[in-house]
Formats: sequence, C-alpha cells, structure tokens
Amino acid sequence: MDGQLQVDMDEFLPLRDVVFNTLRKAILTGQLKPGERLMEVHLANRLGVSRTPIREAIRKLELEGLVIMIPRRGAEVARITEKSLKDVLEVRRALDALSVELACDRITKEDIERLFEACVAFEKAAMGKDASIIAKADVALHDIIVEATGNQRLMQLVNNLSEQMYRYRFVYIKEESQHDILVSEHREIYESIACRDKERAAAAVRLHIDNQERSIIRQIRMENESRLNKRS
Repeated sequence: MDGQLQVDMDEFLPLRDVVFNTLRKAILTGQLKPGERLMEVHLANRLGVSRTPIREAIRKLELEGLVIMIPRRGAEVARITEKSLKDVLEVRRALDALSVELACDRITKEDIERLFEACVAFEKAAMGKDASIIAKADVALHDIIVEATGNQRLMQLVNNLSEQMYRYRFVYIKEESQHDILVSEHREIYESIACRDKERAAAAVRLHIDNQERSIIRQIRMENESRLNKRS
C-alpha cells in the first residue's frame, strides 16, 4: 500500500466515518489497487488509528461492493470485472441519453455557457496529465448536464451511480491515449446540446460511454493476462 495514504481529518465527523471516507477514496482513485489485501493491523498503523474503525470501514466497504472477503485470506479490494462494468454502464448509458435529451429542451443560456466553460476546463485539465484533476473536471461537466434537466429523481439516480462510475472513470482517464478522444467527445456533446439536437446529443453520449467500456475492458483483460502470466 502507498505510504502516502493519510487520514483526511474532519472535526465534524466521527473517526470511523473519516477512516471509511479515506479508504473509500483510496479505492476509487486506485491508490488501493484491485486485489490488494486490506490487513487491519497494517492499515491501522499506516493511518495512525486503532483497528476498530478500520474493521468498521472494511465492513461498510464490503456492503458497497468495493471490498470482498476471501476465505482464509481476509478482506481485499474488489476487482473491476467486465460484468460489473457492463451492469453499471448499461444503466448509466440510458440515464445519460435521457439527460442530454431533456437538457436539449430545458437548458438555459447561462447553463450552455457553463457547459462550454466546463469543456474548456476539461481540455486544460487533460493537458496537465493529472488523473485526479481530469476526473474532477469530467464529473463537473456531466453534472451540469444532469442539473440542466431539472429532474430531481434523475439527479438522484445518477448520483447513486456516481461512486462506481468514478472508479471506472478513473481507470479510463489514466490511459493518456484516450484524452484527445474525450476532449472531442465532450465538444460534440456540448455542441449538440447547444443546438438543442436531441438525436445528435443522445448518439454522442452513447458513443462516449461505449468508448469508455471498450477501453476499460481492454485494460481489465490486459491486467488479467498479466496476473496469469505471473502465476505460470
């Protein structure tokens, strides 16, 4: 585990929640890698806390599907599988298509300007090569579109998927060869919404998700092949 992992203290949260948030963030950003063992004593020493909040955090992470328990081995970070990826992206693809279609009808002039600014901000972030900053800019752009729908239930459904999406998004964004494609896709999504062209916008966002799926599956298969080769 990375020695830089540190607890982000928050005076308003109980220690167990702070530890949970710290470990959760480390998993979502890949600092704690898929398949990595989560040993209570090691984590407690690394974070400077007792084993109790570590144990509670691991239990909550298991409920979220970010951690799995292996017999005679203990807790480890859940691997990203093709099935789990496809399950999430099938839902997100439908929600994103609905979002852009509604946004074409309901987006305000001010939000169109915000969306343009978010595209520019993403392009600048992509040039910096920092995956965390790029992921944050990507989330901000998509949030503007969902908010523009004015549909509270849709916002809630998208938010429910946001943590799992962040994990997949981070894997995708770490592949620098995809950055130019992402910039181009965001521009197409922006332009289609600005023109209020529902069909074009829905097609653009579906392609956006499809490209993510193909890229992440390619990475999953490469990692699985590498792991098998190490065992042989």
